[in-house]
Amino acid sequence: MTTVEVRDQIIELKRRLAPDRERLRQAFADVKEHVNRTADTIHRDVAAGRPVVPEIDYRDIRDGAVPDAVRQAIRSAGCAVVRDVFPDDLASGWFEELGEYLEKNRYDEREVEKRDLDTYFSGLEAAKPQIFNVYWSRPQVRARQDPRLAETRAFLDRLWQHEGVFNPDLQCTYADRARRRQPGDKSLGLSPHMDAGSVERWIDPGYQKVYEHIFAGDWRRYEPFDATHRLQTREIPSPAVCSMFRTFQGWTALTRQGPADGTLRLIPIATAIAYVLLRAFQDDVDESDLCGAAPGRALGVSPEWHADLTAALVSIPEVMPGDAVFWHPDIGHAVADEHEGREYASVIYIGSAPDCPKNRAYLPRQKEAFLRGRSAPDFAAMDFEVDFTGRATVEDLTALGRAQMGF
Repeated sequence: MTTVEVRDQIIELKRRLAPDRERLRQAFADVKEHVNRTADTIHRDVAAGRPVVPEIDYRDIRDGAVPDAVRQAIRSAGCAVVRDVFPDDLASGWFEELGEYLEKNRYDEREVEKRDLDTYFSGLEAAKPQIFNVYWSRPQVRARQDPRLAETRAFLDRLWQHEGVFNPDLQCTYADRARRRQPGDKSLGLSPHMDAGSVERWIDPGYQKVYEHIFAGDWRRYEPFDATHRLQTREIPSPAVCSMFRTFQGWTALTRQGPADGTLRLIPIATAIAYVLLRAFQDDVDESDLCGAAPGRALGVSPEWHADLTAALVSIPEVMPGDAVFWHPDIGHAVADEHEGREYASVIYIGSAPDCPKNRAYLPRQKEAFLRGRSAPDFAAMDFEVDFTGRATVEDLTALGRAQMGF
């Protein structure tokens, strides 16, 4: 889709909603007040040392012992830290093995030659992230297919209204990358943003169904965990724009990392997308603009347009090797500008993409990429691993891994 086509669709949408402008103005004032109240509560909790990102233990998931209050807290915040999904020594071993894989195959030398291929975050304020564009190392493949992670994602997926839409008890693998941030690094920061579409959230017919109550000025009827129309969305193709349906984005920690270690920050308000969508219809935004949203880029959540939201941005708590963090695809998130710690802050990106027609349709292309060692289909075609020594093969897949990969 060309820039002109996108611009014309934005103008058409705003003109179509012009008769509802007063209702949209009032709705934005209401959601703005909600966000400000929630942000105040978040700041009070942080000051008092109370957790603002819900935390649960994998053992409670395994034993069916997660309290209803915790489930509701996750639905409200749109995110969670799950402790001890993997044993500490296993995750730490994966960190070492991944480092050896990258070093043995001279990743750093090769990456410089292809750096310009990955432009997804170029519209954000901070420097280009130092994220490693590998997908098929053995640690990544083993983590994705581990039954403990399968249980964790099934629990989280059951927080959604999923009947008739997706199967929460089977995942479709979505191969993503890895982070290994060196201590003292200042180049990996990412300003607040949302993934899973930018301008699509306003102009795509599928997203318009997802957010129909918001666009009707009745944002309080919007349910972030209702999957009814989520499979109908169609993203504008671009490197690193996810074309699968993810119930949660996420990563698994391979090292200890805390708020000072240049790691993840979240805006823990599940309904915050209502603020972002309605903000674009206010009088101070040009008819052809959506507060800076651009096709093929991450959707920025900026102090210029969304100051009430960015005020609620908080660092995740300290996590240990084997802990996992998950956040709803409509949650604003960022990466701190500087790693002030003394050790690597490393993660494997693994979200939750449950079995459904949209996700199954992606698997054949991904399976072919796996077999050939190419970059996963949604990402820039850097194809580093085609000749990498020690990458995972079909023999490394378990029965569960084969099912998740579509074999």
